[in-house]
Amino acid sequence: MLILGVVIGVFLVRNRQLFRLGASGEEAPKDIRVTNVSDSTLTVSWTTDAETAGVVEWGDSEGSLGRTTPSEVGTGSIHSATLTGLEPATVYFYKINSAGEVFDNNGIPWQAQTAAAVQAPSPPIVISGTIEDASRNLVENALVYVTAGGGTSLSTLTSQEGNWVVAVSNARTQDLEAFVDIDESRTLAEISVQAGSRGTASALIYPASAKPAPPIVLGQSHDFKNLPPSFESDVPQSQLEVPEGQETSGFDVSEEAGTPQGSTVTLESVDSGEVVASTQPEFFGEGPPNTVITITVESDPITDQATVDDNGEWNWSPPDNLSPGTHRITLSWRDAQGILRTLTRSFVVQAAEDPAFVSTPSATPTTRPTSSPTPTVKPTGTPTPTPKLSATVTPKTPTATPSSLPDAGTTANTIVFGLLALALLTFSGLTFTFSMNKNRENQ
Repeated sequence: MLILGVVIGVFLVRNRQLFRLGASGEEAPKDIRVTNVSDSTLTVSWTTDAETAGVVEWGDSEGSLGRTTPSEVGTGSIHSATLTGLEPATVYFYKINSAGEVFDNNGIPWQAQTAAAVQAPSPPIVISGTIEDASRNLVENALVYVTAGGGTSLSTLTSQEGNWVVAVSNARTQDLEAFVDIDESRTLAEISVQAGSRGTASALIYPASAKPAPPIVLGQSHDFKNLPPSFESDVPQSQLEVPEGQETSGFDVSEEAGTPQGSTVTLESVDSGEVVASTQPEFFGEGPPNTVITITVESDPITDQATVDDNGEWNWSPPDNLSPGTHRITLSWRDAQGILRTLTRSFVVQAAEDPAFVSTPSATPTTRPTSSPTPTVKPTGTPTPTPKLSATVTPKTPTATPSSLPDAGTTANTIVFGLLALALLTFSGLTFTFSMNKNRENQ
């Protein structure tokens, strides 16, 4: 009985996550997917039946998973974690810690490979839209997956307003050696939505018709292939020059009286392809007062929001340092008619450790036109900062941290208990043999 008890004890210690009072079923990760594969990042997403905190434990070898990345949602049933700072064309291994319990692929870590470093396509092709439930309420923190042209899958999380934005031009070929060639009018985009207990949805659409796409409703399958191309928002450009010495009108356009505002959101701090030396550049521009702007920065996906102030100005900086290389910033907002508009610019972050600065070409005040015939002198330097809203999908601290995770057992413990069991078995066998020999002698 003693030997049997030791053997059972060793088995339970080694496999105790199988006997966790039945809670593992709801906390176990499901529908695990790897998306957004680039030469330096990849995203791991999954769902759970219960609302839990999730963390990805990862590294570059099976025996070294010392790095951790928490889910962007924090505590919930939808989880998405983006691993950054990766090497090109390298295999990485990972496990998922859900509610303090580590899950793997039948005893071994899952693995995923980064893509080769190649030049990104220009200009980027971005699609967007909204997710709604059956009652037409906007759905927050739903996973939106997009595949196009037979390439790798891309994903994003919806914002508080149910908005999503995906750059389909970032899709890689299956061998990860190149980008998929996207024809906006002929390459079909397949969209699937995973919102956990709230439901799922799917849609088929061409990128030219998804700027933005019609609302996708949970519980439905949509076929938008016959939609005409959507209107892709562009920033209107205009210039007004008044000859020197020309009489101006009698309208008061001084700063005390307030400057008339435009009807669209602009991005003035960075031009397409501009090189910035700061890893936390400041972005700013103008727009209709009180307009909420959803800001997405790639290739290290960051999603946040900013609000245009009463003066018609907005500004925002990424909460974390951006990695050196090419990035894209996408602004999305709803205009006065309620139509979702987007604006995308690409920029390059230098590897130098220079002090942070605003990535505008010059801070010298220049003369810029307003909607009045009289030009107004307005500086292009840093505008008055507005209070920033908290990130919608990038919470920083999960409920469960790796330091508080229980030990799942070690090989050393198993060996010690095994040797103890073997010693007890040997001792029992010798005692039995000695007793039998003694009985024979007595007989």
